[in-house]
Amino acid sequence: MIKALIFDFDGLILDTESPEYTVWNRIYAEQGQSLPAETWGQIVGGYGASNFDPAQHLQDLTGRVLDLESLRDRHRQESDRLTEGQLVLPGVLDYLQQAQDLGLKLAVASSSPHSWVDTHLTRLDLFDYFSRIICADDVPAGRTKPHPDLFIKALEAVQAQPNQALVFEDSPNGVRAARAAGIFVVAVPNPITRLLEAAGADLSLDSLAEFPLPELLARFNS
Repeated sequence: MIKALIFDFDGLILDTESPEYTVWNRIYAEQGQSLPAETWGQIVGGYGASNFDPAQHLQDLTGRVLDLESLRDRHRQESDRLTEGQLVLPGVLDYLQQAQDLGLKLAVASSSPHSWVDTHLTRLDLFDYFSRIICADDVPAGRTKPHPDLFIKALEAVQAQPNQALVFEDSPNGVRAARAAGIFVVAVPNPITRLLEAAGADLSLDSLAEFPLPELLARFNS
């Protein structure tokens, strides 16, 4: 029986990935370059298996020396402004409320730091739904998704076995991490991760709003 739900944050609860990709695309275009989704996808959902640096990659493409710190600062500022205008993704709040009513334990497992995740969850009035929030700060450096460490810690936090939990993820890195931890995983891609192939999920949905939680639980509890 499923007793715990584990949610990714970026791209699953809040679409932070579209702003980040949009701004980098804008910066690349100004330099006469493009950033394919497959290239950006190396780090979507986790940095554990890639050293990809968009600013350095742009410099390599142009063959010119660029002010990399200035590019990174500009990207952070512009994407943060766009992210501040984003709302909770469809179906998320319904799932959290239904899970709470059903007595399920809730956790977040994110490759982002607490300073990012906790701040946005608080801004969105979602922080108190979760019994534990596991972030990049809570695992060794280089062990975020696609490594399973975040999900293993989340299982420990909610006192669940892998077959008693269900993970919700939007990215291929996240799906791989959940599978490596032995947990059922539902892929819910956003406009950016929909361009990537998230193979290995037990179920794929366009949105949490299309599949009520009780029906989803019945499928995995059968």
